[in-house]
Amino acid sequence: MSHTTATLPERTAGAVALLKEQAPHVLDAFLALSAAFESTSLAPHARETVILTVARRSQCHLCVDMHEAKLAALGPAPSPERLDAVREFTLQVLASSGAVSDAELAAFEAAGHTRRNALEVVLGVGAYTLSTFANRMTRAA
Repeated sequence: MSHTTATLPERTAGAVALLKEQAPHVLDAFLALSAAFESTSLAPHARETVILTVARRSQCHLCVDMHEAKLAALGPAPSPERLDAVREFTLQVLASSGAVSDAELAAFEAAGHTRRNALEVVLGVGAYTLSTFANRMTRAA
């Protein structure tokens, strides 16, 4: 399935099929982590921002396309500044392997987020690192 000729739903279905065939337990783990992430207290715009940040950093073009579409479908963000803080904090979590500084954590909280939200970002990073790495390894991305 080519990136340029297949539709996004076809590409997504193809990625799921590849993972189900090659490592069903990895697919099951991702689905469980993704469901947990979707049930966090982070707002939908913030969750999609975490996912997009991980996908862009991992260069998973399928995930970038899929989650850009999901973010666009949510409509305008109620607070672009808060989303910028989510994106920046996600990058800091990735760069530091979770060992963000006190100042970085304080800046995230100053933007209206909580310590719980910070740990929920870590959950999203874990879930979508798994997904993006698996998509790249199976050549789905």
